[in-house]
This record gives sequence, structure tokens and C-alpha cells, in this order.
Amino acid sequence: MRVCKALMLGFLAVAGEAGEAARVVASTQAGWPQWRGPRRDGISDEKGLLQEWPEGGPKALWSVRDLGKGWSSPIIANDTLYVTGDVGDDLVIFAFDLDGKPKWQAKNGRSWKGSYPGARGSCTYDEGHLYHINAHNRIACLDAASGKELWAVDALQRFEGRNIPWAIAHHPLVDGSRVIITPGGKKALMAALDKKTGETAWASEPLVFERTVRPGGGELAEPRREADAPGYASPLLFELGGRRHLVSCSARHVFGVDADTGKLLWTAPMPTRYEVIANTPVLYKDCAFVTAPDFHGDQGGRLLRIVVEGDGVRAEELWRTDLDTCHGGLIALGDVFWGSWYRRYDGVGCIDALTGKTLRRTSELSMGSMVYADGRLYYLAQRGVMALLKPDPSDFRIVSQFAFPGGEGRRSDVWAHPVILDGRLYLRHHELLVCYDVKAR
Repeated sequence: MRVCKALMLGFLAVAGEAGEAARVVASTQAGWPQWRGPRRDGISDEKGLLQEWPEGGPKALWSVRDLGKGWSSPIIANDTLYVTGDVGDDLVIFAFDLDGKPKWQAKNGRSWKGSYPGARGSCTYDEGHLYHINAHNRIACLDAASGKELWAVDALQRFEGRNIPWAIAHHPLVDGSRVIITPGGKKALMAALDKKTGETAWASEPLVFERTVRPGGGELAEPRREADAPGYASPLLFELGGRRHLVSCSARHVFGVDADTGKLLWTAPMPTRYEVIANTPVLYKDCAFVTAPDFHGDQGGRLLRIVVEGDGVRAEELWRTDLDTCHGGLIALGDVFWGSWYRRYDGVGCIDALTGKTLRRTSELSMGSMVYADGRLYYLAQRGVMALLKPDPSDFRIVSQFAFPGGEGRRSDVWAHPVILDGRLYLRHHELLVCYDVKAR
């Protein structure tokens, strides 16, 4: 017993110690120019927001309909809101001014008509251009002022990849002169394209592994080697140990890539039953936290320390947790991770970043997506309830809530992430987008 206790105390001490902290490389563009905000961490720098809402929720300033089907979140840059939707046979990119008036529409290839039809990817804005990846891994560059397409690349064809059961869903990341994508396949796991031309700047090696189990379960008659497919997660760019890193997820792995050369630095297997790893990793000190449903049975997340040693980089696991957030995003605040449970517990709460142990959670709200601003979590539950939460493990509670109209169709798929900018809250569900005033007066 003493030996076990000593080992546990030693483990916690190691998990609590950290060397140099990783630093996220933020977008250079103002506003909310990409997926999950300037740093891709779901955290807004907004201040002066309402700390509680009136009965029935904050005032709705305007709304738009007819956006088509889709779960993509809006982005906002240069006084323009951009959002995507599947309309008929086409993926459509919509541009609106900040009063909800339409500016232009453009297309980026075919809509997705497979399982869960609808648009997935959000746009990324950079220096007057938009970059977008559709459900078939067609990446397009458009003039942000007019919607004119400047170039496009079929990433599945160029890198000999394949689509995945619920379609390509990651969001492009602009890094200086390059656009980062995750095509998967035989020629590259991750790739960087010249943002002005679409030409390949670098391509990482494919991530080849030995498959023994079919997606969804069932042993193969004989193991086979194959290149891992793209995942549903989007990459994160950060600096650590004097070098620039990209971290993301494929269908069955978490992995790190050198952002300047494309060299595959490390991989960590993360097999899940349906090969769904959809959350953008979040950073904590010198670690990356990743979650997914059905990871090793009753586990959902793992904390990986990124260790830079000379020219080498490796990832070592510190702990695992049952927090199995599927696609609603994770928020790191201090020594606490906030997220929603998916498989065995339908609710929201937090875990200790040092140990992975659950601190607080509630099933009053269904699983959902979240962003953080001005001391509050803005939590959009998948059943259409928008809630304002106090993110304090010692006093965790629902401060305010209201029913989001949620558009037409099923009430259990309100999955687009909230966006907060300039005292306004933007919520989307398929056809409907609503802008609310959340600024304190």
C-alpha cells in the first residue's frame, strides 16, 4: 500500500511539474478570423459583457435564414461575417455585413449527401482572402471582398487520400505564407500549400500503421498495413523548445509535425471504435490535451507532454480521463479543463488538469459546444438551450439560459460553436443564424 501511494504521489508530482510552457501562435488578423477564434482555443478576450441575462435571454439584434444545412461556425473579419451551408448540390459560402445584410455568395464544390448531410468546415480569413475546405477535401481560396475563386485544389486527389465516413470536417490554418491542411492518404498525412497559388510547399510523410480491426469493430482476417486517413480535428500551431510545432489528429492517432519543414515528429496511437477524433487539441503548459468517444473502452481523453530533446521530439502520456468530448470543443482555464461528456454521461463539467480527475459536472444541460469570455462559459447544448455558466469548480452553476430557436429539423443536432465578438453573440443551427447583444450597459 505504501509503495502504491508513493508511486501515485510521484506521478502527480511529475504531472504537476512542467518545463517551458508552449505558446500558441495566434492569427495575425483582427476579429474572429478562424475556427474557435484568434488562437483556436475557444477563448475570447472580450470584456464588459453581461454577467447574467434577462429572462428569455439577451436581445436579438438580427437573424438570417436560408443558409442551407450545416454545422459550421461563422467567422468574422474586416466587418464581414462568413458562414457556409449546403444548398442543394452545392457548398455555398455566404458573406454578410454586421447588420445581417447579404454581401455575396460563392460556391466551393459539391455538398455532402452522405451520413449527416450538411456543411462542416468554417472559413479562415487572412489578408483579404478566404480559405475553405469542403466535405470532399476541396480547398479553395477566394477573394474575401467579392467571393471570386482564385485557386482550388482537390487534396484527396493530389495526396492520394480517401474520404472518411462522416466527411472531411477540418478547418484550414494559415501560417505566414502557407495554408495547413490534413489530407491523409498515401502521399502525405499533413501538407502546407502556398497561400497565393495552392502549390505544395511541403508534405509530411504518410502515417503508416498496421490495421487489425475494422472501423466500428470486428477483427480482420489478416492484419494489413495502410496509411492513416484524415481525422475530423483541426490543427493547432504553437512554439516550444525553440521550434514551431503543429499538433492534430488523424483517424487513429494524435501527431506532431514540424511547422517549417513538414517533418513528422511524433505519433501517439488513439484508436477509437468509430475512428472519430474531432476536437482541436488544447494546450496546457507543455502538454496537449485530446479527447474522443470510445477511446479504450470507458476512457475518453489523454494528456500528452511534448518533450523536446535536442533534434528530437516525443510525446509521453501523463494521464487518462473519462471526459470524452466528441466535437463540442475544450476550454483550458488555469489548472482546469472544461468540456462535455458524450457516451456514458450526457452533460457538462470540468476535470483537474494535473490529474484528469472529474471536479464538477451536471446533467441539467445536454452535451454541447462552448466558448469562454469575460469570466463566463457560453455553452450551447445540442438540444437547443443556450446557457451562461460560471466556470468555477468550487461554485459551478448555470447563471442564465434561454431556448435558442434552432431552425428547422431535429432538436438534437445544434452543434455549431458559438462566436463572441464586439459585445455580440452569434449562434447558428442549419438554416438559421442569430446575432444577440450581450454587452453590459
